[in-house]
Amino acid sequence: MNDQRPGQDLPSKDLLKTHPFVERALATFEHFLHVEAVSGIVLLVAAASALVWANSPLAHSYHNVWNFPIPLRLGTFSFEKSLHFWVNDALMTVFFLVVGMEIRREIHEGALSRFDQAILPVLAAFGGVVVPALIYLSFNAATGRDHGWAIPTATDIAFAVGVLALLGKSIPGNVRVFLLALAIIDDIIAVLIIALFYTSGLDPSGFAVAALGVLIAFGLQRIGVSSAYAYIVPAFIVWAGFLMAGVHPTLAGVVLGVITPVRSLSPSLAPPVIRVETALHPWVAYAVMPLFALANAGIDLRSLEFAGGTQFVALGVGLALCAGKPIGVIGATWLAVRVGGCRLAEGVSWPGVCLIGFLAGIGFTMSIFIAMLAFTDDRLLDAAKFGVLFGSLISVTLGLGWGAEYAQRERSKGKRTHSRSRF
Repeated sequence: MNDQRPGQDLPSKDLLKTHPFVERALATFEHFLHVEAVSGIVLLVAAASALVWANSPLAHSYHNVWNFPIPLRLGTFSFEKSLHFWVNDALMTVFFLVVGMEIRREIHEGALSRFDQAILPVLAAFGGVVVPALIYLSFNAATGRDHGWAIPTATDIAFAVGVLALLGKSIPGNVRVFLLALAIIDDIIAVLIIALFYTSGLDPSGFAVAALGVLIAFGLQRIGVSSAYAYIVPAFIVWAGFLMAGVHPTLAGVVLGVITPVRSLSPSLAPPVIRVETALHPWVAYAVMPLFALANAGIDLRSLEFAGGTQFVALGVGLALCAGKPIGVIGATWLAVRVGGCRLAEGVSWPGVCLIGFLAGIGFTMSIFIAMLAFTDDRLLDAAKFGVLFGSLISVTLGLGWGAEYAQRERSKGKRTHSRSRF
């Protein structure tokens, strides 16, 4: 796999039979895609349920449920927060843990493991961050509203891969790899943005506590402790340290994910990064992310007011996702190929790049998460969430429409190739 050129497609089945490590890596990749594809549907159902609930006669119960206080008591220590906090700031840490592991694995053995393989999706991802941010700021340069510039910069992997799965197996494998690499790089950029631009009033003592948790985790790794349960205590220490420091505590998941070992102490076992990610991924996909959507997508459309600048927030986020993302991704890819000397991988045509650009506009999970960090004003937050939902819906529609035509072309091309090969 390390000798694969950027223009080559995935290894053949015969090659995999002689390379167990490659076979295991691809099996993990296929499992990841399957879980993401199915979870995209679950995520959609959860978001739709939240909207229906928040706009029904039982709307008051929606807010009462998520504001219900849940205490954490350890001896004389008591820490009480709402259910909404425990979902967004605690459970989502597990989501970011899986994100961190995906990043670690891709850097070690995946699409980001070699510079010549990673450079094109990296450049495409940066284009898909810069252009949406500029579009948003063109509508929202005013103080206060400008805090939301990062909302439309991230791609929702579950939704994007889910839409891609609906298009069938006619979509070339390297298009899927490109989209996945792009989405993971988006996540890396989003994490850095959260850490650098959405933290305030930092407390150095909190970082000291977090560092202690990381050192304990390293110590357990050093002595060969492989049980995931042993790492719960240091993980909690890192999480609490980040909370004390003023950094969003979910970033503790990213830190713990990227330090997870990528090599196994036993040749008969998969590396910890694969074992833990495989175990947690279904829980994140089918429980954590849908619960997050249920807790945060419930916008009361009846009370939504497009006045006082909120209309520009919604418009800026929506346009940045459905227009800015495709323009940024496709434009950066084109420049990298035409000017920068990069080349598309085998099976990735320009219609395929356009499909990737449209699907990159599906923001949802990370976009809503950043919106909640960007705005404390409920009116601006609801407008931003509406823009995320509206922009993502348009991106899904564009992706399905373009993708259906693209898939049909690929099927026709495959039939012609098959016919020629018979003579």
